Amino acid sequence: MPLKHLLTVSPDTSRRGLLLAEWVVVAYALFTLAVMALHGFDYPALGTMLTLRGGAVASIALLWACHRWHPCRLTVLLRAVWLVVMLSWWYPDTYSLNCTQPNLDHLFARAEQWCFGCQPALLFGAQWSQPVVSELLCLGYVSYYPLIALTMFYGFLCRYSHFERTVFVIVGSFFLFYLVFIFLPVAGPQFYYYAVGVDQIARGHFPDVGHFFLTHTEALPTPGWHPGWAHWLVEVAHDAGERPTAAFPSSHVGITVELLWLAVETRRRWLISVVGVFLVLMFFGTFYIMAHYAIDAIAGLLVGTLFYWLCLRIYVVAGK
Repeated sequence: MPLKHLLTVSPDTSRRGLLLAEWVVVAYALFTLAVMALHGFDYPALGTMLTLRGGAVASIALLWACHRWHPCRLTVLLRAVWLVVMLSWWYPDTYSLNCTQPNLDHLFARAEQWCFGCQPALLFGAQWSQPVVSELLCLGYVSYYPLIALTMFYGFLCRYSHFERTVFVIVGSFFLFYLVFIFLPVAGPQFYYYAVGVDQIARGHFPDVGHFFLTHTEALPTPGWHPGWAHWLVEVAHDAGERPTAAFPSSHVGITVELLWLAVETRRRWLISVVGVFLVLMFFGTFYIMAHYAIDAIAGLLVGTLFYWLCLRIYVVAGK
């Protein structure tokens, strides 16, 4: 698409209000601020939490003002991309909100044991540490944001009339997942197994750790083939922003399911195939690297589909 076309003011870019996805961010910021107030603002990272909310609203307002000054496709794209970039900052915030609640991993580990008779997250990586398996599944896990970018930019370049809806589905679903994570404090195997000891888990003991993660964020090392570059990328991502939060359901699987639905809308076989292949790798990769229990990945398939249709319905009701 020529730069001139991106900067041209046109009827499809001249709407004066906020994007619906931007309203979602503002609503989430205000709702969670109310939750913080009900808790008496008694959070260890209160300053960071308040700064995030103020910065998010201010940056949305600034980009909206830039668009009002010159309403073109480029400013629409910048507004959408910024919302997605901020998602990585909102994620650790779910830990700041839920770490004061009693942890529920013992219930999910017991459910995992009841469903499978074992802990797949404990056994999978240990038994399948071969380079090819490790690299493929780690690659599936780290494909998360590249797949989001691919879906968004394809929509922007090839299906612009659906672009705002695509952005709303992605951003709206993320914040629905974040709401679940706030009120369902599940840290995931890499944190829970470390907290109680792998030997205890192997013997089928799943004790309640209470408020352990309020003051502890240590995790087990990532299983797999350690010299691999995809394995290295997983470790970099974990070191950068992973917290003992957001395990159930798997938003990695859930959002990727939604990207597959969005790809199906395009009827482009290559896009459907790319997202579909990485969804399979993502599904198994989530519990291979112990980021999730297997039941988290299964729930991600179901909840991702539910959130996709729910966001579409909200978008239609909102008159877009």
